[in-house]
Amino acid sequence: MAVETTIVAALMGISLASASGFRVFLPPFLLSLAVRTDTLVSLDLSGTEFAVFDSNAAVLILGIACLAEFGGYYVPWLDNLLDSIASPAAVLSGIGMTSMVLVGSDPIMQWSFAIIAGGGSAGIIQATTVLIRGLSSTLTLGFGNSFVASGENIASLVLTLAALIAPIIAAVFAVVVIILLVRQAIKIDKSESI
Repeated sequence: MAVETTIVAALMGISLASASGFRVFLPPFLLSLAVRTDTLVSLDLSGTEFAVFDSNAAVLILGIACLAEFGGYYVPWLDNLLDSIASPAAVLSGIGMTSMVLVGSDPIMQWSFAIIAGGGSAGIIQATTVLIRGLSSTLTLGFGNSFVASGENIASLVLTLAALIAPIIAAVFAVVVIILLVRQAIKIDKSESI
């Protein structure tokens, strides 16, 4: 894989991983759909550990999981339960998405970058959204959580599509989102400790 291609793939991976921090199944679903239909990305997964993502079954299963996840976050008690499951799943999804787009590069670089940058960005975003949802649950008795869920759904969709269409812009957007969310989490943490 050429250096320029690797850099663009890495930026796409960070963006998809960040989107996984908002919703676990949307980025893999849209990436799988793009790979399966040969649109937006030219990613050959045949003969790799990710070959299953280039199948109709993967698109169908990930699509169903994506819809279930989107709907589950609109149920007031279920959304907090989903957060406990989604936190480690988001990190794994971020690692997987980053590693998948880096297929063909040096395996040590591929997996190191996927674990550190992909898992890290997904984990930061997921942890921050859990904190925001917890605050919303406390202040609104869970009734404001649907607004939080809608924001997360939109952010995940926009970030995933941007990653597939314009990875460089998406990576900049992902870094800005991470910085804003971390700043918000610090403000929430300071206000809770007072």
